[in-house]
Amino acid sequence: MAIADVKEFAHLTEADVEALGREFDAIRRDVEESRGQSDADYIRTIITMQRRLNVAARVALFGSRIPPLWVAGTAMLAVAKVLENMEIGHNVMHGQWDWMNDPEIQSSTWEWDNVCPADQWRHSHNYLHHTYTNVIGKDKDVGYEILRVRSDQPWHPYYLTQPVVNFLLMLLFEHGVSLHDLDIDNLAKLNVEDPAEFRRKLADVGRKHARQMSKDYLLFPMLTGPAFLSTIAANATANVVRNIWSYAIIFCGHFPDGAEVFTEDELDDETRGEWYLRQLLGSANFHGGRVMHVMSGSLGYQIEHHLFPDLPSNRYPEIAEKVRALCEKYDLPYTTGPFPRQFWQATRSIWRLSLPQRGLAAAERRRQARGLVRRRSGARDGAAVA
Repeated sequence: MAIADVKEFAHLTEADVEALGREFDAIRRDVEESRGQSDADYIRTIITMQRRLNVAARVALFGSRIPPLWVAGTAMLAVAKVLENMEIGHNVMHGQWDWMNDPEIQSSTWEWDNVCPADQWRHSHNYLHHTYTNVIGKDKDVGYEILRVRSDQPWHPYYLTQPVVNFLLMLLFEHGVSLHDLDIDNLAKLNVEDPAEFRRKLADVGRKHARQMSKDYLLFPMLTGPAFLSTIAANATANVVRNIWSYAIIFCGHFPDGAEVFTEDELDDETRGEWYLRQLLGSANFHGGRVMHVMSGSLGYQIEHHLFPDLPSNRYPEIAEKVRALCEKYDLPYTTGPFPRQFWQATRSIWRLSLPQRGLAAAERRRQARGLVRRRSGARDGAAVA
């Protein structure tokens, strides 16, 4: 059920919320003032590693008709694509490294290895999602306009197809993301607000698709000559692996138990402290080692990312310790858990919500059973930030 008043839900006074906001502001200032050479070295090292891995993969695929070389090249290419999209592209386009004033690593100019145009992604993700996080009717990431992901969302027979639609979204995730800024919901209602702007964006998406498809399924395969078909298979496999991984990471941060959604009423006169609180309550983390977090774009720290989307991702582990301490101080939930559990909870909810009323009843039973206090303690039990 969507929350209309985060202060009431969290049992905090207005003074508490404003004090919490000041403490989050202090965390931001501390990180901003301490950014330096080690942070710049980190992102440059990741970019160099990703590019070398990509070149090694392309070289290996010249021999892709030989099974071991196909496997090696495909695996390296998949890892390179995951790194480029998650830890590099996603975070660079958030402006996490703009402070370096490096013209090659700038949010406004970076174009990623993805069929979604970067400028459209910055609008639908950086602006809409991170401003209106989990607000029903404002944040398009809540269900991506094709899934029923909240129990009080009106049911329609279409949602019976939701398990299949969700599976296809997982396989074709980059293509789904590429349509994210096109106002598909209003298009389906034949009520596009600005037809000229829609056509412009659609043309940009078409051009980006053409470039990416030509690169992965024509140019690079042609370069390998006799290995043309096996290279196409390798590129397709790497793209699907990247799509599945990106989908899983993002859904783990937004849809497991404990990640709340909000009504538009919450936006009325929302203060900075209330905005921070909404980010905290609407997000979920998962556990993992350092390699896991790098491969996930540091989105295992989704709470910290929503609180501070433009701070360097390599600083999220230290930020998480401070955020967790504030959650304990103010008796707030810090939703986290093992990656498999978070993914299962998100998937289970999507399956349940495909049925009429079942999602509403199940959500209400879970919320009543655990209660706010129980949910807080459960989220903290044995959940150490990696």
